[in-house]
Order: sequence, then C-alpha cells, then structure tokens
Amino acid sequence: MKKYLIEREVPKIGTLTPEQMCDVSATSNDALRQLGPSIQWIESFVAQDKTFCIYLAENEALIRQHGEISGIPVTKITEIVRSIDPTTGSPS
Repeated sequence: MKKYLIEREVPKIGTLTPEQMCDVSATSNDALRQLGPSIQWIESFVAQDKTFCIYLAENEALIRQHGEISGIPVTKITEIVRSIDPTTGSPS
C-alpha cells in the first residue's frame, strides 16, 4: 500500500469537544470498515480549521470514497514517497 497525507478543511474542528472528536473518529472508522482492508487510517493532526491525516491505501480513489462515505471532506491528497527524521542527518 502507498502512504498518503490527506488535508481536510473542516471549519472549527479544533474547537470540538472530546465527545465530538470521538463521534468524528467513529464515523471515520465506520467508513473504513465498509471499504475493507485496502485502506488504513494511521493518525491525524488537528489544527484550528484543518486536519492532516496519514493513511495507507491502495490508491487515491479509496481515500476519496472514504471522504464521501464518512462525510469528512478531502481537500488535498499527497503521496508520501519518503520520510526523514532527526536521525537521518546522523552518520551511521
């Protein structure tokens, strides 16, 4: 599977209560169950009016289907081709 960064514009998502965030997560999980094992949610980062989500998926179409089923908009999808971290700059 490929790894993707999904940007979702969701006004005021950063102000949701823990209970409301639980509902959003449950809605996302329900959509994932419907789509099957070819898509997986890894984690999301919540800003004031956006979320940035990391997903594994066979293709972008599955991510868009997830957005349609869950009602959680997909603004932009970027395939992640490589990752680096602080240890990348250290010699082996």
